[in-house]
Amino acid sequence: MDYSNNRACSSGELFNPVLTMGTQVSCLLVISHFFQIFLKPLGQPAPVAQILVRFMLGPSGFSHIDRVKKFFFQNFAADYYETMALYARITIMFLIGLEMDFDYMRRNIRVASMIAGGSCLICTIFAIALTSFIYEETGAHGSGAMMGVTLAVILSNTASPFVSRLAHDLKFASTDIGRLAISSSLIGDVYAVLLLIVIARNDEKSDFSSSLFYAFMYIIVVTVAILINRYVTNWMNRRNRNQKHLKNTELFILLGIVYVAAMIMETSGFSSIIGCFLIGSMFPRGGKVARTLLSKLSYSVHNFILPIYFGYSGFKADVTLINSFRNFAIVAIVILLSIGGKITGTLAVCVHLKIPLNEGVLLAFLMNLKGHVDLLALTINVQHYKALSSQIFYNLMMAAIVVNSLIWGPLIAFMVRRESELFGYKYIAFEYQSPKNELKLLACVYGPRPVATMIGLIATSKGPDNVAITPYLMHLIELPERRKTNLLYHQKEEDELSDDDDYGGNDVVEINEAVDIFCTETGVTIHQIKTVSPFASMYADVCEFAEDIRASVIVLPFHKHQRIDGKLESGKEGIRATNQKILRHAKCSVAILVDRGLTAGTSYTSGSGSLQHVATLFFGGPDDREALGFSERIGMHHHINLTIIRFLHVSERMPDIGVNVAHKEQDVLMVKSTNETEADVDNAALAEFYNRYVTSGQVGYVEKHVENGGETANALRDMADMYSMFIVGKGRRGNSILTTGLSDWEECPELGKVGDLLASSDFELSGSVLIIQQHRPSNSQYQDQ
Repeated sequence: MDYSNNRACSSGELFNPVLTMGTQVSCLLVISHFFQIFLKPLGQPAPVAQILVRFMLGPSGFSHIDRVKKFFFQNFAADYYETMALYARITIMFLIGLEMDFDYMRRNIRVASMIAGGSCLICTIFAIALTSFIYEETGAHGSGAMMGVTLAVILSNTASPFVSRLAHDLKFASTDIGRLAISSSLIGDVYAVLLLIVIARNDEKSDFSSSLFYAFMYIIVVTVAILINRYVTNWMNRRNRNQKHLKNTELFILLGIVYVAAMIMETSGFSSIIGCFLIGSMFPRGGKVARTLLSKLSYSVHNFILPIYFGYSGFKADVTLINSFRNFAIVAIVILLSIGGKITGTLAVCVHLKIPLNEGVLLAFLMNLKGHVDLLALTINVQHYKALSSQIFYNLMMAAIVVNSLIWGPLIAFMVRRESELFGYKYIAFEYQSPKNELKLLACVYGPRPVATMIGLIATSKGPDNVAITPYLMHLIELPERRKTNLLYHQKEEDELSDDDDYGGNDVVEINEAVDIFCTETGVTIHQIKTVSPFASMYADVCEFAEDIRASVIVLPFHKHQRIDGKLESGKEGIRATNQKILRHAKCSVAILVDRGLTAGTSYTSGSGSLQHVATLFFGGPDDREALGFSERIGMHHHINLTIIRFLHVSERMPDIGVNVAHKEQDVLMVKSTNETEADVDNAALAEFYNRYVTSGQVGYVEKHVENGGETANALRDMADMYSMFIVGKGRRGNSILTTGLSDWEECPELGKVGDLLASSDFELSGSVLIIQQHRPSNSQYQDQ
């Protein structure tokens, strides 16, 4: 049917455009996923495939075939594509705000602003210099100033959805360079949106007072939407307290608030891009609402909305219009100036900030990704023909934007894979970390029983209030062998809530409730993950996820749990086997927590909690030094009274030298062995720790002199009721005389000699035990041994 001549011949035809659009979108999604399947082995991320498929199906490719053109480019299609792009843009920016690590952006706002500002400034200068040339060569009419502003948007904008998706696809979004790139691109978006507002308001010929009024209304609308979301979210969290997730109707209500606010902004002549991002970033973290929104929106956006949105940009580009040397020169100049401005500005700032050259180059490349606000600026111009009246300008700029993204997408993917050492997982032992550095911790649970203790450990591991922590809590659920492994996690894009969501039963509700209470009391967001897989392969899921998030330590629950009578009872044998495999294959430190009802789950998270006494046992060796390094963070927590207890042979007893340190039983000078290198390293680590924390009174220090393993066991029994938690290294200290004989009744070798003794059912201990193993590089590959 000819829609150009008769678009409403009958009442039934009103539905035809919608049906046709549905068919077109379905076709594009299918083709897009096929492209991803073929391009993924070549190292190309999903956005590149999505833009490329529409680029090939659009005016630059197969749409020269009449049947293809008739199917995809009907007269009504343009308006529907624009409408779809608008709603896609609203949803994408809301999700980016929801996923944004706002604490990181707040801590690094100066660095991100300087990077974005440097690249935008140079590009704006280039745009001003280029305006008169482009104006004459394209035969434009109307305001040259508006063309200059439009060129500034085209050259300076960085597509934050493209950067975010690319970083996740290439698995460097959790690195500092990835988070810095996403933050910088968002700030660049803010600059481009401000220029876009100038274009839009000029287009409507609004006076200054009217523009000021609408700007004030913009702020009011965003603020009201944020407040309403907070109120509705808290109400829904209370209403659904015993539910795993929200109902779809409730989600539509929340999204409806966002869409209504966005429509008010758009009808006022302002772009809703920044408003939707702010609404998402200020959305209450934690709770069932945010958890459900993240899981369901992530799947919908990454699998349906983003392919349509990215592909929309490819559909609008027609490189066949570059049919003359003049047009080719215009497109080439725009691309080269955009590249030159971004690279020059970004690298100049990186040199000033002393960012390494290879990281600065990647940042410059990422800042070159386009296809977001710049497309919107061109669309506003072509729709109204007030600022510009040159269709040639529109077509050439559109081609330049899409070609630019198609160039840089594969180039960035190649660079990330080539520089795998730079962007790959870098493990830094706690022994060498500063306790003021950000801590990324992955805590695993098989059920709700150890959750309170795990959360308490997370709270204390943070250390001082000004230290950043990014904790993850992974719920490990056994899946029968006949079912394939399925990793579900709430902040990633690979999988959707499926039938596997039924696994875990009411345990999920209990775990969620404990996490929600902690987040409400402390303001620290715990990212929840659920892994459903057979015990045989579960370790690989844990290790892979820990590598993706760049975790410093994995904390595992002991396979035994405490009964009411105080005895330890074994759980599923698969839990122990999984723990053993993770200890062998993880690329970071691994800790096993023997939970004996540590009260940290409640007291450490509140301001009124009682002081907890924690002891770190030091016998020597890399695992004990790792435990000492981890204890640095715990000892700086204001609810922790930490004591370092060093075990030495009686032959190393030295006379009193009069050093007054709290909790010391004997005042001694630490002995440095000149015979063993390992002993030198141990003494150096303890000397540094002693001078930094013990002499200042922050941490207590005790030395125990024993003859053999029997005396060591007796000393441990004497202090069994004095501490609520013991921290000890697994032990790679060789045949130490201090632990001789402890292995005679060894039950769990994966805990080490001392850890196994403390975790023994026959050992009457009231405190929990944390056994830490430092990463062993030789056993990092994912294969069962």
